Amino acid sequence: METRYIRDTFCATSLLLMALSIALGVSELPNGAFVPIILVIPAVFAWRGCNRPIDAWVVIGGAVLGAFVIVEGVHQQPLVGRSNAGLWIFLLAIWALAWRGIDRVANYSSLITWRQRLADIAVPIAFGLWLLFLWEAVVVGLSVPQVLLPPPSMIGVKFAASLSILWADFVQTFLKAVVSGYILGCGSGLLVAVLIDRVPFLQRGLMPIGNMASALPIVGVAPIMVMWFGFDWPSKTAVVVIMTFFPMLVNARAGLGAAGRLEEELLASYGATYWQTLLWLRIPASLPFVFNALKINSTLALIGAIVAEFFGTPIVGMGFRISTEVGRMNVDMVWAEILVAAIAGSMFYGIMTLLERYFTFWHPSYRKST
Repeated sequence: METRYIRDTFCATSLLLMALSIALGVSELPNGAFVPIILVIPAVFAWRGCNRPIDAWVVIGGAVLGAFVIVEGVHQQPLVGRSNAGLWIFLLAIWALAWRGIDRVANYSSLITWRQRLADIAVPIAFGLWLLFLWEAVVVGLSVPQVLLPPPSMIGVKFAASLSILWADFVQTFLKAVVSGYILGCGSGLLVAVLIDRVPFLQRGLMPIGNMASALPIVGVAPIMVMWFGFDWPSKTAVVVIMTFFPMLVNARAGLGAAGRLEEELLASYGATYWQTLLWLRIPASLPFVFNALKINSTLALIGAIVAEFFGTPIVGMGFRISTEVGRMNVDMVWAEILVAAIAGSMFYGIMTLLERYFTFWHPSYRKST
């Protein structure tokens, strides 16, 4: 349970840091004269307790305005690389306010569904934007070499200027290699799991082979697949199949054994055949395990395809672009490709999660507590 002591500590800390930042010269920054307004007003709202959602949003808004002041200041040419202590103390002050506001929004509960969903979505977005702001402020403020770590603004500019190249790489790596390999690997793993369940004798032979295949290193398998299937996307598909087969096999095999014994005996009493029991009881009961494998493989497939492209590919693809641009020291393009991979992987994982919710709504993990 939240205490007044914690609330007052956050507010007093932000006010103290604000005073120190002004004393140490943060007001010399562009728009620095507005620092007291930016911090004092939200701090007062925070001191009141942020009991209403509007109070929390005022606090977050003040932190956002303070963040704009910092970003604008560190990008001013006279201050690049030599930002004074007042700037960093100012950053800590708005961090205290942002923490307070996001904490209140995260713990906000409402009887109105859309408001609660809005709060649930706003918290991770705000946290992600805050990390990007810290990245920008620290890299530019400390004049970190762009070869080591470019700022997000530089990556964003490169991303916007290279959309056609990034789209071609996305099509080559994700839509061709990842999707096809994902379907083949997961599908074959599920079919082999059913086969093993039907013929238990095969478990002694197929499970060790699947375990061995999963232990094969990508850096060793990828060149062989390139020799077998050529430099285009089919060789990357083969690598993805190898990486996704065993997780699906293990999870599906465990899921097929998750059905209750009483339910199986009930179907047997009605004269259900093996395939009827499999279709109407055992496969539905295994869906949580199957979707667990699908979510794991959604990230493994993308990693496998990108790494496989390091060992031979046409002049297109995420892995090809990363390896060549690193050699040219174009790290902004490398990070742009990493951004594409992160977005694609996150969306792929999110789609699997939504499908899991749709098909396994009956599972206890998705039941709302009453």
